[in-house]
Amino acid sequence: MQQKLKYGISAFAAFSVLAFLYFPLVIIIWYSFNGEQTNSFPIHIYSLKWYNVLFQDDEMLGTVRASAIVALVATTAALAIGLPAAYGMHKSDFRGKKMLQRIVLMPITLPGIVTGVSMLSFFPLIGINLSLTAVTFGHITFLIAIIITQMLARFQRLDPFLEQAAFDLGATPVKAFFRVIFPNIRTAIIGAILLCLVLSFDEIPVTFFLIARQNTLPIEIYSRMRRGITPEVNAISTLIFIVTATAILLSMRFNKQQD
Repeated sequence: MQQKLKYGISAFAAFSVLAFLYFPLVIIIWYSFNGEQTNSFPIHIYSLKWYNVLFQDDEMLGTVRASAIVALVATTAALAIGLPAAYGMHKSDFRGKKMLQRIVLMPITLPGIVTGVSMLSFFPLIGINLSLTAVTFGHITFLIAIIITQMLARFQRLDPFLEQAAFDLGATPVKAFFRVIFPNIRTAIIGAILLCLVLSFDEIPVTFFLIARQNTLPIEIYSRMRRGITPEVNAISTLIFIVTATAILLSMRFNKQQD
């Protein structure tokens, strides 16, 4: 009886926390189908009007394209740098390795405002003006940390004797990596890519300090919300939530999957 009571209390607490976190999202999705100009409860007219308005808003669609380009470029660059770095840190045993692993985490553990201000001061010194290019470099810095941490976790779960067996059979290090290691980490790579795309697409603090005239989607939404929440913002927020949730769920599935 006492165990059931504890289970009931734990389940109620968990449900309450989830309701507190996700109920506002339900409200946004609900209001996105409001056919009237202003948010009001109860909704008298349900309509897809604001989704049609959204897809005819060239300015908003331009920010979506800008965010997608930044996310794709930053994720590709972070993967090209982070995957070899993670593999090297996994294979090598050197003095200061644990310290380096902690330093790698700094871009994602530091508050975004600190990272943004530091980049705002540093980038002009090396000739990078405030622009989408600066935003892309800013995103690369913390996405590299994401790639390294995700891939190190997968490398540590690999059977160390797989690569040694490949060497015994005459494989070169490069051939052993692509024939033995890569097939066992490809799901982790896909999961890390999806996670990086989501984080880059939704990033605000670093982007806010490095952006120039052309906004990314989160900054554009923030700018419009300062004038009041409109049903169009609810519509784009609903679409972002669906895409982001799908990508995160797929990322979690790929990260847990064992080949």
